[in-house]
Amino acid sequence: MRFLPFLLLALASSLAAADKPNIIFVMADDMGWGQTGYRGHPILKTPNLDAMAANGLRFDRFYAGNPVCSPTRATVLTGRTNDRTGVLSHGYALRLQEKTIAQALKNAGYATGHFGKWHLNGYKGPGAPVLADDPRSPAGFGFDEYVSATNFIDMDPWLGRQGVPEQFKGDSSEVVVAEALRFIEKQHAANKPSFTIIWYGTPHSPFKALDADKAAFSDLDNESANHHGELVTMDRSIGTLRTKLRELGIADNTLFVFNSDNGGLPGIKPATTGGLRGNKGMVYEGGLRVPAIIEWPAVIKPHVTSHPACTVDLFPTIADVVGLPQDIFVQPLDGLSLKPLFTAETGPRQKPLGFRFGTKAAFVDNQIKLLTNDLAKGEFELYDLESDPHETKDLSAAKPELFEAMKKKFLAWNDSVQASFEGKDYPGGKLNPPDPESIHWFEAERYKPWLAQWSGYWAYRTYFDRNGNPVPKGKGKKAKK
Repeated sequence: MRFLPFLLLALASSLAAADKPNIIFVMADDMGWGQTGYRGHPILKTPNLDAMAANGLRFDRFYAGNPVCSPTRATVLTGRTNDRTGVLSHGYALRLQEKTIAQALKNAGYATGHFGKWHLNGYKGPGAPVLADDPRSPAGFGFDEYVSATNFIDMDPWLGRQGVPEQFKGDSSEVVVAEALRFIEKQHAANKPSFTIIWYGTPHSPFKALDADKAAFSDLDNESANHHGELVTMDRSIGTLRTKLRELGIADNTLFVFNSDNGGLPGIKPATTGGLRGNKGMVYEGGLRVPAIIEWPAVIKPHVTSHPACTVDLFPTIADVVGLPQDIFVQPLDGLSLKPLFTAETGPRQKPLGFRFGTKAAFVDNQIKLLTNDLAKGEFELYDLESDPHETKDLSAAKPELFEAMKKKFLAWNDSVQASFEGKDYPGGKLNPPDPESIHWFEAERYKPWLAQWSGYWAYRTYFDRNGNPVPKGKGKKAKK
């Protein structure tokens, strides 16, 4: 009888884990909308993503929160458009006053882990290990464990394990999946639900693939061959992850999200965006629309949807699935729950999607899209994405009433975002602390003890001169591919 309380506690823990799905967010870095086998890429094979898409909810109109990386990562964690959170562009820091999905799930009993690219602590330059004394490390935003870098990672990456630098061997995609699986297995053994983020550095430049993985692309130029080879490795690592989930017996009750952080790169052959206009850094579809899949075998009926969705929707979706209270969000929230889509089509989207990046902005209300490449000039374009998905025919003159209505909606949303950026959403209506300056990591005091050791690492060479001194503009020694 004296063991009964312990048995009951163990049973309660096991039931709680069964009621709460494990959650995995996986995000590619600079992968374009057209770079999957299931979209008919002419040379790239992605059998594991194809299998995931066939077994889950495949989005054909999924948007990154921004056309570059750090801002999209902020939208994933907060459910808010990036400018509200202070992350205006790559290398900007996420505000400590924001509330994140990791914090919410940790408070709900989840173990939380981050693996791979972080890029929300205010540092530019290639990925260096996130250090323990960094207040904006993953630990500062609710992650129990992390093996993370400040930015993109490549072959034989340097990562920070709980803030302690460590160099790994192999392709970074396989490295971070192996670390994530150790975390997942440990939580499974403890009967604890887990929330795991895996943010790849693939296929971001510099491109360096394993010889076997780029062999099929020998007819391409060197950069394109290495770029596609990296995607082959990434796809294989997703297969490793899905296989291990099945072996552990938790695949059915794991909600698994895959997407990219922004549109595809220019200059890569074949083209990366599947025929869409624009590329990374642009607010045309090629810069914003990305591959995305949600797999959850116990719940999701496999199907393909053209419903417009976005990374701002991920946190609200998980909150809906797990049953979290509304006070976990900073308001206003830009995303909404995609849970109803898991089992059926839901009709038109009820909340438009807005995007800001520098002088550029876009506003998507179902099939209608308004955009500008220079907001200050007030010059807008209007497209019907249903009849013109490649954005070839500007309808602003032909449909003046619709044009003016969309401008009015966008400008109201834009005013709201600007107020958020100025700190109106936080207690007291102000920023505390102020946003830090975005700098290269090797300019920061906390990294100076490591510079001599790291200056010879191949992915850092263009940022150091021949004497091992940092060169912020990236005009140091040429990195060997």
